[in-house]
Amino acid sequence: MSTTTHTKKIFSVEPARSKLLSQLWQLQEEERCISPEQIKKLSLVYKLSDIEVEGVSTFYHFFHQQPAGKHTIYINNSIISELKGYERIRETFERETGARLGSTDPSGTFGLFATPCIGLSDQEPAALIDFYPFTNLNALKVKEIVQKLKQGKSAAEICDTPSDNIRYTPADNRTIFFAPFTRGEALHKLSELKPEGVLEQLRISELAGRGGAFFPTWKKWNTCRGYKDTPKFIVCNADEGEPGTFKDRVLLNNQPGSVLEGMIIAGYTIGAEYGIIYLRGEYQWLVHKLENEISAFHESGLLGPDAAGINGFNFDIRIEVGAGAYVCGEETAMLESMEGKRGEPRTKWFYPVEKGYLEMPTVVNNVETFAAVARLIQIGSFEYLKRGIPGSPGTKLISISGDCERPGLYEIEWGMTVAELLEHCGAKDPFYIQVSGPSGEAISIKEKYRRISMLDLLAQKDIRCGGSFMLFNSQRDIVHILLNFSNFFKHESCGVCTPCRAGNFILHRKLERLKNGLADMNDLKELKSWSTIMKTTSRCGLGKTAGNSIIQCVDKFNDYFATRFADTDNSMYRKFDHLSSVAEYERYKP
Repeated sequence: MSTTTHTKKIFSVEPARSKLLSQLWQLQEEERCISPEQIKKLSLVYKLSDIEVEGVSTFYHFFHQQPAGKHTIYINNSIISELKGYERIRETFERETGARLGSTDPSGTFGLFATPCIGLSDQEPAALIDFYPFTNLNALKVKEIVQKLKQGKSAAEICDTPSDNIRYTPADNRTIFFAPFTRGEALHKLSELKPEGVLEQLRISELAGRGGAFFPTWKKWNTCRGYKDTPKFIVCNADEGEPGTFKDRVLLNNQPGSVLEGMIIAGYTIGAEYGIIYLRGEYQWLVHKLENEISAFHESGLLGPDAAGINGFNFDIRIEVGAGAYVCGEETAMLESMEGKRGEPRTKWFYPVEKGYLEMPTVVNNVETFAAVARLIQIGSFEYLKRGIPGSPGTKLISISGDCERPGLYEIEWGMTVAELLEHCGAKDPFYIQVSGPSGEAISIKEKYRRISMLDLLAQKDIRCGGSFMLFNSQRDIVHILLNFSNFFKHESCGVCTPCRAGNFILHRKLERLKNGLADMNDLKELKSWSTIMKTTSRCGLGKTAGNSIIQCVDKFNDYFATRFADTDNSMYRKFDHLSSVAEYERYKP
């Protein structure tokens, strides 16, 4: 796949360094790695030190210092994949390619690597080969795929087309996101509404950001509009990296036009000329579709000079492809990445609406928010308010995966109970439910009559859902699930602040003690204590939320955890896992 043809473009107001991520992608594609010699060349081009360029290239998962094979394979190792057969798939890929996980085969044909969630949790086990998707894998399918690649077929020729799996929308044509879409319908209302009218529509509708914080959209846009510095930017956060979440994938594939229209509406409202979609590297297979949609908007006069037929409103959109870093879902880390730097969260002296991309006023919203804006302007705020419940109007997209008959995307009206949603998806013996990914809220089946709404902070009863439900039945091992989450956070931490860097490591070791029957009540207390320390002292949301699921599971599944303790306080009689200890020795021996 050629990502670089889609990402070389930068706007004239952007410094050359904004091309660095794209240049690194180009080298990775052409040479299958980023060598020290190429780092030296880039340092001369961008007038940076070798160390700074190397620091950027080594920050991202998809940039390799050693050749990653003619065909690079990434197997998803998130918890849903693990429960659906990850180990069998890994073993088959290793056997068929001759490559061990984390390396290339002797011929250099195949590179085999594991990576966290690739946005296909409803179709697991899944993998990316040369960044094309392969879904619902089994041993036979893997064998056939590798044989075709050996015969000279390209991944593009044999890849799957992931299903959108839109399982449920509100009855009686009350859907908002998947109603018929006509390109430009919302934009043609802007001339009459004016920026003030758009803000008023957003205010009346109580539309809140759908990235998880639920900050009122009109307030963010109005604040940014008030700053006079130019140029201003609109950034669509399409770095949907939370395990179990794939709603943005479906929107970008099914309704890309509504996302673009939302960005254009934002640009008109705050006085911006430039829009950038920061697309996670795992979704590169969507780049071509997005570029085609952008081109269609240009041909229709909806982008470019006098966009949407509004005199003096010039607006364009480009795509920036990320390179595999969960922390870049945090808005300031994403902005750093767009500037050609390591994706490390900024110290928040300023919010992006004042000093965002290139230190200029910037509105950052996610894919679902921009799509919701376009639909809201299309149908009007009063029609929008007919959906949902007071305090939580409209609809919400929820990705559902795990132990259920119908995994996929569900558009629900706010106010639906967990029990209703479980019935719609055909949940099988639900016991533990992880809401909004590993950083969200863990609930038990005892809480099934709680509503899904935006009222959690006020009611302390409802559930705020950023975008996903992962369902686990009573036969699943909660400690195993938490270990997967903990391993994810440990590897995805940028390492800048000590609470997150050290805390995630400590949490993982404590969970390993539980798994091996070596833990006691003090270990549970320390798990909660370290999670609380991280929550209160970490620099960004990754560290602050990494222990959420641990704290809540310990509180809500007390009886379960009690069964994991050693039978006696005498450590001589506790379980000793010699295989694990030998494996650890082999991993760290000189």
